[in-house]
Amino acid sequence: MHTIACLHTAASNVAVFDAACPPGVVLRHTVDEALLRDAEAAGGLTDAIAARTARALEALAGPGVHAVLLTCSTVGPGVALARATVPVLRVDAALAEAATKGGGRVVVLCAVETTMEPSRKVFEGPAARHGATLEVRLVPGAWTAFRGGDVTGYHRLVAEAADAAFAEGAAEVALAQASMAGAVAMARGRQPLASPPVGLAAALASA
Repeated sequence: MHTIACLHTAASNVAVFDAACPPGVVLRHTVDEALLRDAEAAGGLTDAIAARTARALEALAGPGVHAVLLTCSTVGPGVALARATVPVLRVDAALAEAATKGGGRVVVLCAVETTMEPSRKVFEGPAARHGATLEVRLVPGAWTAFRGGDVTGYHRLVAEAADAAFAEGAAEVALAQASMAGAVAMARGRQPLASPPVGLAAALASA
């Protein structure tokens, strides 16, 4: 049995990751919504928020924990600052590897503007290694729906954006934020890649 500690910035992601949890894994959830809220207020990730994120991740690497997983893309760069005795991973880094490994044109969908630059940066390396071309898109209206409590509408907008990207010839579509995972089942054609399953698999492999 492996234990993975997850740091979320949205409480709703607890259920998302529980649903994606593979057999033989126990998840320990911690939610710190202030990290994302403060990043949004600042217009993006600041050095101070990245440092706070790193400290929060380090605090989760306690006895019995085999890996720590950060589930928020906006504060993802904080992982690079964390120092722990167990692996500390970004869920979107695993997504980037999975989405680009086949090459071709990869469209990365983001719901909130503060996620776009961190997502671009985490996808660029794997895209270059695998010969994939990258396009990062914002889904208009999605975050407003999410913040307003219309989760179904949020997922519908994301699913429609994924359908459109595939119709335009994308080889793969990746959903940058874990909260977007519910859109996978709403896609009318090919299903986009969501981060919870691939992120948990990467954390388990690293443990």
